[in-house]
Amino acid sequence: MANHKSSKTRIRRNERRAVINGNRMSRIRTFLKKVMTAIDSGDAPAADAALREAQPELYRGVSKGVLNKKTVARKMSRLSSKIKALKTA
Repeated sequence: MANHKSSKTRIRRNERRAVINGNRMSRIRTFLKKVMTAIDSGDAPAADAALREAQPELYRGVSKGVLNKKTVARKMSRLSSKIKALKTA
């Protein structure tokens, strides 16, 4: 158990931040799921539109510190290539 006032404050703050960050990640996952659903259904225009909606959410996650910049770049690249393959097929 924490003995210092600052460590007790830090524990309370960490609990609040964990809830906020969890909500952010849940929102990001929802946007990614919409993109993957559109890709799986084979609807290229819908997948492209969903990716355009998901992109700012992903980069917002980077700026808020819940995702790494390279993780988002990798996800965007993989989703873009899947959509591109969907358009050509």
